[in-house]
Amino acid sequence: MSNNSILLKIENHIAYIALNRPEVFNSFNREMALSLQSILDDCEQNDDVRAIVLTGNGKAFCAGQDLKEVTSPELNPGFKKILEEHYNPIILRIRNIEKPIIGAINGVAAGAGANIALACDVVVAHEKVSFIQAFSLIGLIPDSAGTFFLPRLVGFQKATALAMLGDKVGAEEAERIGMIYKSVSLEDFEATIEKLATKMANMPTKALGLIKKTFNQSLTNSLEEQLALESKYQIEAAGTEDYAEGVAAFIEKRNPEFKGK
Repeated sequence: MSNNSILLKIENHIAYIALNRPEVFNSFNREMALSLQSILDDCEQNDDVRAIVLTGNGKAFCAGQDLKEVTSPELNPGFKKILEEHYNPIILRIRNIEKPIIGAINGVAAGAGANIALACDVVVAHEKVSFIQAFSLIGLIPDSAGTFFLPRLVGFQKATALAMLGDKVGAEEAERIGMIYKSVSLEDFEATIEKLATKMANMPTKALGLIKKTFNQSLTNSLEEQLALESKYQIEAAGTEDYAEGVAAFIEKRNPEFKGK
Protein backbone atom coordinates (compact mmCIF):
# COMPACT_ATOMS: atom_id res chain seq x y z
CA MET A 1 0.00 0.00 0.00
CA SER A 2 1.32 3.46 -0.80
CA ASN A 3 0.26 7.05 -0.32
CA ASN A 4 2.64 8.86 -2.70
CA SER A 5 5.13 10.29 -0.22
CA ILE A 6 4.63 7.51 2.35
CA LEU A 7 4.92 3.76 1.80
CA LEU A 8 3.14 1.24 4.03
CA LYS A 9 3.56 -2.52 4.16
CA ILE A 10 1.94 -4.72 6.82
CA GLU A 11 3.11 -8.27 7.40
CA ASN A 12 3.42 -10.57 10.40
CA HIS A 13 1.69 -7.98 12.64
CA ILE A 14 4.32 -5.35 11.76
CA ALA A 15 3.57 -2.11 9.93
CA TYR A 16 6.58 -0.89 7.97
CA ILE A 17 6.21 2.83 7.25
CA ALA A 18 8.75 4.47 4.93
CA LEU A 19 9.12 8.17 4.23
CA ASN A 20 9.25 8.27 0.44
CA ARG A 21 10.68 11.46 -1.02
CA PRO A 22 14.21 10.15 -1.61
CA GLU A 23 14.99 12.78 -4.24
CA VAL A 24 14.95 15.41 -1.44
CA PHE A 25 16.29 13.14 1.31
CA ASN A 26 12.75 12.54 2.59
CA SER A 27 12.31 16.14 3.67
CA PHE A 28 8.77 16.97 4.72
CA ASN A 29 6.24 18.91 2.74
CA ARG A 30 2.59 19.28 3.69
CA GLU A 31 1.44 16.24 1.73
CA MET A 32 3.97 13.96 3.39
CA ALA A 33 3.24 15.28 6.89
CA LEU A 34 -0.51 14.80 6.55
CA SER A 35 -0.07 11.40 4.91
CA LEU A 36 2.14 10.19 7.76
CA GLN A 37 -0.46 11.31 10.29
CA SER A 38 -3.19 9.43 8.42
CA ILE A 39 -1.15 6.24 8.14
CA LEU A 40 -0.20 6.35 11.84
CA ASP A 41 -3.92 6.67 12.62
CA ASP A 42 -4.65 3.63 10.46
CA CYS A 43 -1.94 1.61 12.21
CA GLU A 44 -3.26 2.61 15.61
CA GLN A 45 -6.77 1.42 14.74
CA ASN A 46 -5.68 -1.79 12.98
CA ASP A 47 -5.74 -4.63 15.54
CA ASP A 48 -3.56 -6.72 13.22
CA VAL A 49 -0.70 -4.24 13.71
CA ARG A 50 1.20 -4.93 16.93
CA ALA A 51 4.45 -3.10 16.16
CA ILE A 52 5.41 -0.23 13.85
CA VAL A 53 8.71 0.41 12.07
CA LEU A 54 9.35 3.96 10.86
CA THR A 55 12.17 4.35 8.34
CA GLY A 56 13.16 6.23 5.19
CA ASN A 57 13.35 5.17 1.56
CA GLY A 58 16.70 5.83 -0.10
CA LYS A 59 19.89 7.25 1.38
CA ALA A 60 18.36 9.40 4.14
CA PHE A 61 15.93 8.90 6.99
CA CYS A 62 14.71 12.49 6.88
CA ALA A 63 16.42 15.84 6.26
CA GLY A 64 13.68 17.77 8.10
CA GLN A 65 11.54 20.44 6.49
CA ASP A 66 11.59 20.91 2.72
CA LEU A 67 12.98 24.45 2.56
CA LYS A 68 11.72 24.89 -1.00
CA GLU A 69 8.20 24.71 0.41
CA VAL A 70 8.79 27.39 3.05
CA THR A 71 10.52 29.72 0.59
CA SER A 72 7.87 29.36 -2.11
CA PRO A 73 5.28 32.20 -2.18
CA GLU A 74 2.74 29.75 -3.61
CA LEU A 75 3.39 26.72 -1.39
CA ASN A 76 4.58 28.13 1.94
CA PRO A 77 2.02 27.24 4.64
CA GLY A 78 3.84 29.37 7.25
CA PHE A 79 5.61 28.21 10.39
CA LYS A 80 2.49 28.31 12.55
CA LYS A 81 0.70 25.85 10.29
CA ILE A 82 3.82 23.73 9.76
CA LEU A 83 4.29 23.26 13.49
CA GLU A 84 0.68 23.05 14.62
CA GLU A 85 -0.63 20.97 11.70
CA HIS A 86 2.42 19.01 10.56
CA TYR A 87 5.09 18.21 13.16
CA ASN A 88 3.32 18.56 16.50
CA PRO A 89 0.55 16.13 15.52
CA ILE A 90 3.14 13.63 14.23
CA ILE A 91 5.06 13.71 17.53
CA LEU A 92 1.87 13.35 19.56
CA ARG A 93 0.77 10.37 17.48
CA ILE A 94 4.14 8.64 17.87
CA ARG A 95 4.04 9.08 21.64
CA ASN A 96 0.34 8.30 22.15
CA ILE A 97 -0.10 5.20 19.97
CA GLU A 98 -0.20 2.31 22.44
CA LYS A 99 1.99 0.11 20.28
CA PRO A 100 5.80 0.01 20.10
CA ILE A 101 7.31 2.21 17.40
CA ILE A 102 10.81 1.39 16.23
CA GLY A 103 12.80 4.14 14.58
CA ALA A 104 14.86 2.34 11.93
CA ILE A 105 17.25 5.12 11.01
CA ASN A 106 18.70 4.23 7.63
CA GLY A 107 20.49 7.51 6.86
CA VAL A 108 20.99 11.08 7.97
CA ALA A 109 18.37 12.41 10.39
CA ALA A 110 18.48 16.20 10.49
CA GLY A 111 16.31 18.92 11.97
CA ALA A 112 12.73 17.75 12.44
CA GLY A 113 13.83 14.40 11.03
CA ALA A 114 16.23 13.90 13.92
CA ASN A 115 13.59 14.77 16.49
CA ILE A 116 10.93 12.56 14.93
CA ALA A 117 13.47 9.75 15.18
CA LEU A 118 14.15 10.50 18.85
CA ALA A 119 10.42 10.47 19.64
CA CYS A 120 10.20 6.79 18.67
CA ASP A 121 10.15 4.19 21.45
CA VAL A 122 13.25 2.29 20.36
CA VAL A 123 15.75 3.80 17.92
CA VAL A 124 18.25 1.71 15.95
CA ALA A 125 20.66 3.27 13.45
CA HIS A 126 23.41 1.82 11.31
CA GLU A 127 27.00 2.92 11.81
CA LYS A 128 27.07 5.44 8.94
CA VAL A 129 24.06 7.44 10.19
CA SER A 130 24.39 10.90 11.70
CA PHE A 131 21.92 12.95 13.73
CA ILE A 132 22.01 16.74 13.36
CA GLN A 133 20.13 19.46 15.22
CA ALA A 134 20.47 21.65 12.16
CA PHE A 135 18.06 24.41 13.20
CA SER A 136 20.57 26.94 14.55
CA LEU A 137 22.56 26.74 11.32
CA ILE A 138 19.74 28.59 9.56
CA GLY A 139 18.68 30.76 12.49
CA LEU A 140 15.92 28.60 14.01
CA ILE A 141 15.35 26.69 17.23
CA PRO A 142 14.73 22.93 17.57
CA ASP A 143 11.12 21.92 17.14
CA SER A 144 9.28 18.59 16.86
CA ALA A 145 9.85 18.09 20.61
CA GLY A 146 13.62 18.33 20.27
CA THR A 147 13.80 20.69 23.25
CA PHE A 148 11.73 18.18 25.23
CA PHE A 149 13.32 14.81 24.47
CA LEU A 150 16.95 15.69 23.75
CA PRO A 151 17.79 17.07 27.24
CA ARG A 152 16.07 14.07 28.82
CA LEU A 153 18.05 11.65 26.66
CA VAL A 154 21.55 13.14 26.81
CA GLY A 155 21.46 15.70 29.63
CA PHE A 156 20.93 19.45 29.69
CA GLN A 157 24.50 20.56 28.94
CA LYS A 158 25.04 18.16 26.04
CA ALA A 159 21.64 18.91 24.54
CA THR A 160 22.23 22.65 24.71
CA ALA A 161 25.56 22.31 22.93
CA LEU A 162 24.12 20.08 20.21
CA ALA A 163 21.21 22.46 19.65
CA MET A 164 23.36 25.58 19.56
CA LEU A 165 26.32 24.24 17.59
CA GLY A 166 24.51 21.92 15.20
CA ASP A 167 27.19 19.24 15.56
CA LYS A 168 26.83 15.94 13.73
CA VAL A 169 26.47 12.98 16.07
CA GLY A 170 27.38 9.62 14.57
CA ALA A 171 25.35 6.53 15.42
CA GLU A 172 28.00 4.99 17.67
CA GLU A 173 28.33 8.24 19.62
CA ALA A 174 24.55 8.55 19.76
CA GLU A 175 24.34 5.13 21.38
CA ARG A 176 27.18 5.93 23.79
CA ILE A 177 25.51 9.09 25.11
CA GLY A 178 22.07 7.49 25.36
CA MET A 179 20.49 9.33 22.44
CA ILE A 180 19.47 6.05 20.75
CA TYR A 181 19.08 2.43 21.78
CA LYS A 182 21.57 0.81 19.46
CA SER A 183 24.04 1.34 16.61
CA VAL A 184 24.68 -1.64 14.33
CA SER A 185 26.78 -2.32 11.27
CA LEU A 186 25.35 -1.41 7.88
CA GLU A 187 25.43 -5.10 6.92
CA ASP A 188 23.39 -6.13 9.98
CA PHE A 189 20.94 -3.22 9.93
CA GLU A 190 17.97 -4.74 8.08
CA ALA A 191 18.23 -8.09 9.87
CA THR A 192 18.46 -6.34 13.23
CA ILE A 193 15.34 -4.29 12.53
CA GLU A 194 13.39 -7.32 11.34
CA LYS A 195 14.41 -9.37 14.38
CA LEU A 196 13.57 -6.56 16.81
CA ALA A 197 10.23 -5.77 15.16
CA THR A 198 9.26 -9.46 15.07
CA LYS A 199 10.09 -9.84 18.74
CA MET A 200 8.07 -6.79 19.74
CA ALA A 201 5.12 -7.76 17.52
CA ASN A 202 4.91 -11.06 19.40
CA MET A 203 5.13 -9.60 22.89
CA PRO A 204 2.13 -8.65 25.09
CA THR A 205 1.00 -5.56 23.17
CA LYS A 206 -1.28 -4.20 25.89
CA ALA A 207 1.57 -4.27 28.41
CA LEU A 208 3.94 -2.53 25.99
CA GLY A 209 1.33 0.17 25.42
CA LEU A 210 0.90 0.66 29.16
CA ILE A 211 4.68 0.87 29.62
CA LYS A 212 4.69 3.62 26.99
CA LYS A 213 1.85 5.51 28.71
CA THR A 214 3.54 5.21 32.11
CA PHE A 215 6.89 6.45 30.81
CA ASN A 216 5.20 9.34 29.00
CA GLN A 217 3.59 10.55 32.19
CA SER A 218 6.78 10.07 34.21
CA LEU A 219 8.23 13.04 32.34
CA THR A 220 6.00 15.42 34.31
CA ASN A 221 4.70 13.42 37.31
CA SER A 222 5.86 13.64 40.91
CA LEU A 223 7.08 10.45 42.61
CA GLU A 224 3.74 10.06 44.39
CA GLU A 225 1.81 10.54 41.15
CA GLN A 226 3.99 8.02 39.35
CA LEU A 227 3.57 5.38 42.06
CA ALA A 228 -0.20 5.80 41.85
CA LEU A 229 -0.04 5.52 38.06
CA GLU A 230 2.03 2.34 38.27
CA SER A 231 -0.60 0.83 40.55
CA LYS A 232 -3.40 1.78 38.16
CA TYR A 233 -1.73 0.38 35.06
CA GLN A 234 -0.35 -2.71 36.78
CA ILE A 235 -3.88 -3.67 37.79
CA GLU A 236 -5.00 -3.07 34.21
CA ALA A 237 -2.14 -5.20 32.83
CA ALA A 238 -2.95 -8.00 35.27
CA GLY A 239 -6.43 -8.22 33.77
CA THR A 240 -5.24 -8.98 30.23
CA GLU A 241 -5.30 -12.33 28.47
CA ASP A 242 -1.58 -11.98 27.76
CA TYR A 243 -0.79 -11.78 31.48
CA ALA A 244 -2.70 -15.00 32.09
CA GLU A 245 -0.85 -16.63 29.21
CA GLY A 246 2.52 -15.37 30.43
CA VAL A 247 2.01 -16.78 33.91
CA ALA A 248 0.69 -20.08 32.58
CA ALA A 249 3.67 -20.41 30.22
CA PHE A 250 6.11 -19.66 33.04
CA ILE A 251 4.56 -22.32 35.30
CA GLU A 252 4.37 -24.85 32.48
CA LYS A 253 7.95 -24.07 31.40
CA ARG A 254 7.05 -23.28 27.78
CA ASN A 255 7.27 -20.30 25.49
CA PRO A 256 4.24 -17.99 25.78
CA GLU A 257 1.98 -17.32 22.81
CA PHE A 258 0.82 -13.74 23.28
CA LYS A 259 -2.15 -12.46 21.27
CA GLY A 260 -1.93 -8.77 22.08
CA LYS A 261 -5.13 -8.91 24.16
